[in-house]
Amino acid sequence: MLALLHRFGADESGVTAIEYALIASMMVIAVVTGSRVFTESVNSIFNFVANQVAAASTP
Repeated sequence: MLALLHRFGADESGVTAIEYALIASMMVIAVVTGSRVFTESVNSIFNFVANQVAAASTP
């Protein structure tokens, strides 16, 4: 029984999968955060342009 527990504790085959899952989750968080910032920037640019066009087309 003790030998079985020792082999289980020394087994590192699942560690790599856990590391890859953590890296992938951090990448997803970075992409979501970046897309939110990018979306807000693009929206503010379009709103600025729309306001300028509306102001220029008003007699």
